[in-house]
Amino acid sequence: MKRLLGFFVMALFLSAASLAVAKDYQVTGPVVDVKDDVIVVKKGNETWEIARDKNTKATGEIKKGDRVMIKYKMTATSIEGKEPTKAKTDAKAKTDPKVATDSKMSTDAKAKTEVKTK
Repeated sequence: MKRLLGFFVMALFLSAASLAVAKDYQVTGPVVDVKDDVIVVKKGNETWEIARDKNTKATGEIKKGDRVMIKYKMTATSIEGKEPTKAKTDAKAKTDPKVATDSKMSTDAKAKTEVKTK
């Protein structure tokens, strides 16, 4: 039983570790343009610009019109947190059920007061 639990914990650890690695993607199509820092590929109706640097491995000389398969990863270069704007917090307050109930109660109280004064 302990051995089974050990295997389960190990499998869980390995699966979590594999999620931390950036996922590989690929695009295939004819080359539209080649520069030292970017390669442009046409995929269907879309034009894809993929950045490249000195560490990018390429087999042979790539030129315009060649059909290529590019493997790439998407990795964030920076993340900047933003404070919520006042409009968003006001909108949230309007959709919050507790706030809506409170405002409905105050509206009902005002209506009752107006009826009594008439």
